[in-house]
Amino acid sequence: MDITQIDENVSIAGQIAPDAMQELKSQGFRSIISNRPDGEEPGQPSWSEIEAAAKDAGLEARHIPIAGPGDLAARSGDFARAVDEMPTPILAFCRTGNRSGKLYEVSKG
Repeated sequence: MDITQIDENVSIAGQIAPDAMQELKSQGFRSIISNRPDGEEPGQPSWSEIEAAAKDAGLEARHIPIAGPGDLAARSGDFARAVDEMPTPILAFCRTGNRSGKLYEVSKG
């Protein structure tokens, strides 16, 4: 799993699997944010599967799906609130990590 740290509280990654939650917890993450809509790609784990696995591992989890560029500005406040409210460090993910990185940037500026 490729993880890129973007500040002291937030890192980004591509799609994560439900069975990766214990590993993420052991790496020190305390929360995850999914920026990927359900059903975007065949075989993609659903948010409910990821959320259940995260909670079983003791991670806080939120779903802030970004379907396209228009969602970035509309959901930036939700992302900023999640970063302020959730235990850190946080791993935000989408299919490749690009949307999560863009959402982070828009939420900061």
